[in-house]
Amino acid sequence: MKYIIWFGDITSANQGLVGGKNASLGHMIINLADKVAIPDGFAVTVDGYWHFLKSSKLVEPITQLINAIDINSIVSLKEHAREIRAHILASEFPQDLRDEIISAYQSLSEKYKQENIPVAVRSSATAEDLPTASFAGQQESFLHEIGPNALLDAVRKCMASLFTDRAIAYRAEQGFDHMSVALSVGVQKMVMADDGAAGVAFSLDTETGFKDVVMINGSWGLGEAVVKGVVTPDEFVVFKPLLYKKFKPIIKKKIGRKHIKMIYDKEQNKVFSITTPKDQRDSFCLSDEDILELSRYVCIIEKYYSSKEHRWMPQDIEWAKDGVDGKIYIVQARPETIYGAKKTSTFFQTFHLLENRQELTELANGISIGQHIISGRAHVITSVEHIASVKEGDIIITHMTDPDWVPAMKKAAGIITDRGGRTCHAAIVSRELGIPSIVGTQDGTERIKNMQAITLDCSQGEVGHIYEGAIPFEKKTIELDQLPKAPVKLLVNIAEPTRAFTVAQLPVKGVGLARLEFILSNQIGIHPMAIVQFDGLTKEDQKVIAQKAAAYESSKQFFVDTLAQSIGMIAAAFYPHEVIVRLSDLKSNEYRNLIGGQQFEPVEENPMIGWRGASRYYHPEFEKAFALECEAFVKARTKMGFENVRIMVPFVRTVQEAELVIDIMAKHGLQKGKDNLQLIMMCEVPSNVLLIDQFAQFFDGFSIGSNDLTQLVLGVDRDSAILSKQFDERDPAVKKMFKMAIEGAHKYQRYIGICGQAPSDYIELAQFLIDNGIDSLSLNPDAVIPFLQKMPLKGKKYEET
Repeated sequence: MKYIIWFGDITSANQGLVGGKNASLGHMIINLADKVAIPDGFAVTVDGYWHFLKSSKLVEPITQLINAIDINSIVSLKEHAREIRAHILASEFPQDLRDEIISAYQSLSEKYKQENIPVAVRSSATAEDLPTASFAGQQESFLHEIGPNALLDAVRKCMASLFTDRAIAYRAEQGFDHMSVALSVGVQKMVMADDGAAGVAFSLDTETGFKDVVMINGSWGLGEAVVKGVVTPDEFVVFKPLLYKKFKPIIKKKIGRKHIKMIYDKEQNKVFSITTPKDQRDSFCLSDEDILELSRYVCIIEKYYSSKEHRWMPQDIEWAKDGVDGKIYIVQARPETIYGAKKTSTFFQTFHLLENRQELTELANGISIGQHIISGRAHVITSVEHIASVKEGDIIITHMTDPDWVPAMKKAAGIITDRGGRTCHAAIVSRELGIPSIVGTQDGTERIKNMQAITLDCSQGEVGHIYEGAIPFEKKTIELDQLPKAPVKLLVNIAEPTRAFTVAQLPVKGVGLARLEFILSNQIGIHPMAIVQFDGLTKEDQKVIAQKAAAYESSKQFFVDTLAQSIGMIAAAFYPHEVIVRLSDLKSNEYRNLIGGQQFEPVEENPMIGWRGASRYYHPEFEKAFALECEAFVKARTKMGFENVRIMVPFVRTVQEAELVIDIMAKHGLQKGKDNLQLIMMCEVPSNVLLIDQFAQFFDGFSIGSNDLTQLVLGVDRDSAILSKQFDERDPAVKKMFKMAIEGAHKYQRYIGICGQAPSDYIELAQFLIDNGIDSLSLNPDAVIPFLQKMPLKGKKYEET
C-alpha cells in the first residue's frame, strides 16, 4: 500500500514517514517482540497526510492562517487554530487513502480474530518525541475506536490536532517551521484496560534524574486518567541494579486517590469516567509480580535505545494491563527529555526558608515537583477559557491542566493542581519549563484565595507545601567539583527516605546514620504493639489502622513492607556504599503519640534516659513488636537484595544487654555475619567507652552518638533551655571520652565513626577527632557543604579502598 506501513515493516529507511512515536513502536516490535509484549498495528504515513491536505486544497489556507497568528496573543492563537482545524475536519479523505486505511484495519482485525477490532488511534508527528523536544500531549489520541467509519473520523481528528493551540505554540517556541512538520497516525490494537489498569513508567526518577530506578504511576481503567491528571495515581519505584540480579527490589509502593476510572461504554460507543469502586480505590492497581515484570520491560527498552544511540537514553513509557488476558503491554515509548538531554552537572542547588516552618500558616500540600521554592501571586483559574488573564510571575492554581494550558504555564512562576500525580501533564510541563509545581492537593482551589500572596515550597522531599504570604528564602548554587576534599571519610545522616536521591548527590561515601523514627512516626504512624495486639484495641483505633493498611493483606504486612521499602529507598540511593540503619529509638512519650500508643506505653518523668533503645528489643512487652522490625530488615537485605545495609543498635547500657539483643536479633533472622550482615553499636553511654573491649566482642564497629554521650558525661539534659550553655561537646571530659572510644575501638580492630551533630557545629572538634584517628564523620545533609567549605583540615587525606 502506498500510504500505510505496518509497525513490523518500519525500518531506518522509512521511519521519516511515520514520525517518532510510530518509529519507536516499529523498532520495538522488530527487535524486542520476543522480550516485551507490544500490540501490533500500522501507521498512516506523512505521505498520506500530505495527500489528504493537497487533494482537499488545504495547504494554502492553512499557511495563510498560520502566518496570521500573533504567537504572543492567546486570543489570536485560539481563533486561527480553531479555523485551521475546522477546515481539516470538514474535508473528506481521497478515495485511495480511505480504501487503504480500511483495508489495513480489516487485516488487523483478522490477525486478532475479531470483527471490527477496537483500536487506539494516536498522532506521531515528524518533530515529535525527539531526544530534545518531547511534544508531550501536543496532539490528540483516541481510544476504543471500533469500525471503519469511527476509525476514519479518528484519523482525521488526529491530523487536525497538529494545529491545536498548544501544538502551534510549542513548535513556535522550539523553532520548528509549521508547514515542515507533518503528521503520521498510528493505529494500534486496543489493550482492554477498562477492566485492568494503565499508566506511565519512567526509567529514572523524574525529580532528581537518579538513573538506577524505574518509576511507575498507574490507576484502574484507561491510562488517560493518569496522563491527563484526572487522578492521583498509585506510585511504585523499583531499583534496577538488583532487579537484574533476580531480587525483588520494590522500594516504594504508595497508594493514590484513584477516585475516577475511565472506561469504554459499548452502548454509547464512547470513553467516559465513572466513580472508582471502593475496593479498587483501596487497593493497588498492580501486583508485585506486575510491578517487577513491567520494570523489566522498561529496563529492556532503555537498554535497547541506549545501545542503539551509544549513550544513555532514559525512556518515558505508556503501559496498559489487559483486563481480559491479564497481561501487561507497552503501548508507547519515547525519549525522556529533561535529564536524557542534560549534560552531567556538578552543580548542587539548595533552597532554605528564612522563617521557622512551624510558625507558618500552611494552606495546602501535595506532591512536590521541582525541588525549588518560589513566592508569588495566586491566580485561581477553574477553566482554560480564562488563561489569557495569567500574568508573568503568577502561580496558577487549578483543578488540573492539559496541553491547552501551556501558553499560560509559560508565564507562570509555579503551578498548583487539585489532581494529578508525578507523571501528569502539569508535572511533566513544569519540569520542561523549569518551574516548581505541587500536584494532587485535592482542594487547593478552595483553600487558596485568588490574588493572595503565597509561597510554594518543594524543597523538603516528596511533600510540597503551600504557605500563606511571601516567605523570604535563600537559594545557593554550589559547584561540587570546586569543594576541598575532607581528610577523612564523609558520610551523611538521613531521616526521610523520599529525600534520599537528592541527598545522595552530595560528596559523601554512604550513610552513617539512617533514622527509622521518621518512618515509624510519619509513614507508618502505628504503634507496632497495636498491630501485634490488634484485637485488644479500641474500635476507633482498629478502624484507623484498617484504613491505613487497606491495600495490604494485613496490618502486619503494611508495617513490614512500608519499613522494608523505606530502608530500601535509602540503601538504593547510596548503593553500593554502606548504609548504616539504626534500629528504632523512639522514646516512650514519642511512642505514645502513635496510633494505639497510649495503650502500651508508660508515662515516664525522663524518657530520654528511660525505656528506649536496646532495652526494648528483648523486653516481654515489646519483643513481638521488635520482631516486626527485624522482619523488615530481613526483607530489605535478603529478598530485596540490599546487603549494603548495616544495622546499628542504639542505647546499649550493659554488656549483658548487648548479648541479649544480639541473641534476639539472631532469633528473628538477623545473625551477625550471615549474608555479610555487620552490626554496629551506638557508642553513646559512658559504659560503652569504659567497657569498649567487652562490647567489641559483640559488634563489628561503633558510631559515637555525641548528643547522648555529652548529656550523660556532663549530667546535662540536652533538652533543657536553662542548661543549654553547659551542654558542650568540646568540654574536656567529653573529648576525653571521644579519644578513649576511638583508641579502644582501634585496639580491637573495630571501625569507629561519629554520627552526632558536634563535628558539623565545631570545626575544631572535627579536627580533634581526625587527629585521634576517627574513621568517618557522618553529618546532617545541610552541614556537608558548609563543612567542606571550612577545609582544609589537617590530616592524612582519605582515599577510598
